[in-house]
Order: sequence, then C-alpha cells, then structure tokens
Amino acid sequence: MSKRPFSYKLNIFVFLLPALILFVGVLIAPIILSGYYSLTEWNGLKTPVFIGLENYRELFTSKSINIMRALKNAMLLALLSTFIQLPFALWLALKLSKKPRGERVFLSVYFMPVLISTVVIGQLWLKIYNPDYGVLNLLLRSLGLGNLAPVKGWLGDKKTALWAAFVPILWQYVGYHMLLMYAGIKGVPPELNEAAMLDGCTEGQVNRYIIIPYIRPILRVSVIFAVTGSLKSFDLIYVLTNGGPNHATEVPSTLMINLLFLRNRYGMGSAIAVMLIILCFVFAVLINAVFKEEKGR
Repeated sequence: MSKRPFSYKLNIFVFLLPALILFVGVLIAPIILSGYYSLTEWNGLKTPVFIGLENYRELFTSKSINIMRALKNAMLLALLSTFIQLPFALWLALKLSKKPRGERVFLSVYFMPVLISTVVIGQLWLKIYNPDYGVLNLLLRSLGLGNLAPVKGWLGDKKTALWAAFVPILWQYVGYHMLLMYAGIKGVPPELNEAAMLDGCTEGQVNRYIIIPYIRPILRVSVIFAVTGSLKSFDLIYVLTNGGPNHATEVPSTLMINLLFLRNRYGMGSAIAVMLIILCFVFAVLINAVFKEEKGR
C-alpha cells in the first residue's frame, strides 16, 4: 500500500489548526496560567510574587477558608446526583421508551428545565422557598404541618439550607440525563427485546439484563457528568444562597469566587481552580476504570 502524499497530511494539519489554536487558547493556556498563579501571591494588580506551594498549604490548614467543608458539600451533591438523580432519570427513560401516549410531550416537559436559564430557575425556587408566600410553606400549612417550616426560611436556616439548595440542582438536570439514556435505549436492537420476551422474560428482566448493560457507555458518561458537574457546581447555589448562611452551603466554586473577587486573593483562587481540575480528572479516570472492570466481569 502506497504511503499518503505529504500534501494530504498538510491539508489535514491546516484544517485542524484553527480548532487546535482555539482548544489551546481557551482550555490549555488558562489551565497553565492558573497553575502558575496558584504558586504566587497576587492581588490581581501588582506583580505576582512566587511563593511555591504556600497557597496549597494554607488552603488545607486555614480555618478562615475551610475548604474541607466546601469539598464535603460538593461530594455530598455528587453522591445525591449519582444515587438519586441518575436512577430517577433512568427510570423515566425506561418508562418513556415504552412509547406511552404523549411520549414526545413528556420528553419536552422533562427536558425543559435544562433549557431555562439557571438564574431564572434560581429565582423560581426562591419564590417556592419564600417563608411568607412560598408554595412549599403554603402547602405545609394547608396540611396542618406549618410547624415543620423553618422560622428563618428554608434557605436561611443552616439545618435546611444545604438540602434546599441541592433540590433544584438535582431537579434541573434529571431531564438532561434522561434524554441521554432515552436515546441510548432507543438504539437497542428491537430483536434483542423480542427474543427475551419470547423466552419468557419479564419487563424488569429485560431492563436489567439487556437494556441497562447495552447502554452502559451512556451510563458511564452520565455518571462522569454528574460527579464532575457536582464538584464544579456554582450558579444555582450562588443565586440561592451565595454559600450562606454562615457558609453552610459553601462549595469550592463559591469559595473560589469569594477569594478572587471579594478578598482579591487571585493566587489562592487559582489554587482552588487547579484543585478542581485535578479532582474532576481523577474522578473521570476512576469512573472509567470502574466501568471497565465491571464490563470485564
């Protein structure tokens, strides 16, 4: 077989070059700069002063920063996303794949929260949680359970704020994962389902032994998106609580914004950014390894 001419390889390089430049400029270069600034003391205006790993040491030892609480909250959200959000999304996808009446309408309704601006969703849930006229408190009062509503409001009480902030996040992206899984289920060859039904398998057995194993690559992607998305969650928590009350809903991203723009500690904020990049990469590798091991078994 003759080798491809040099002009052919040059054409490929020329066509890929704009995308490569964009990738390096938007992703790789900022990561490298963040890594550099994380090793400096910098307020965003003066010349950065190199201090080595001092920011990382302070990050995990300083009580005023309390990164461990932020990481704990992010990990809790990751667990809830993996074991509540994704199973519910899978259940919806399995039900809708059976072609119920109004299938397209249900798909659109469940996916709609993904399309709505996060700020709008935050304002919507602020109204739901409002202690005076919020739907949630009105419902509790109508059921005679008004005493269960926190006096300071769902987002103002340290005992309920974290859970109240997590509910909209879980709710918003159920439809996103449902649509991914639904598309995967629709790709399962129908003859597999028909053969299983002829062999006497129930609907639950078909789902467990045929459909779910078949869409394992999509489940892996959903788990990666859910975990990494939880680690870098920011917008809804920022709109709802801004990390309060008393840092009860603090996550790494809100802590990073606080250090960057309120305390002008760009070096420390960059250290948190680098930490999040490493954590997301590590969890993505671990999840891939777990799914490969299960496939081998």
